[in-house]
Amino acid sequence: MDTDTDDITLSDLERAINYWRGLRPSRGEERALSPEVNQLAEVYALMIYERLHSVPRTRVDGGALGLIDAWRGQRV
Repeated sequence: MDTDTDDITLSDLERAINYWRGLRPSRGEERALSPEVNQLAEVYALMIYERLHSVPRTRVDGGALGLIDAWRGQRV
């Protein structure tokens, strides 16, 4: 997989969010999202709002991109 040119699909983003939710579950009475999940949720919200099925990697913030890449790396 060439991660420099791959688009990030909505389903991949959902799986990455679930991966990070498993590692860093919500906490406290308010069930606050972890920083990792929150960062990915921002990308997810953008995709839902714009009705996108995928986004180019160039549109994703570097921090969120690193989280997605870390999730992809653990799948191999």
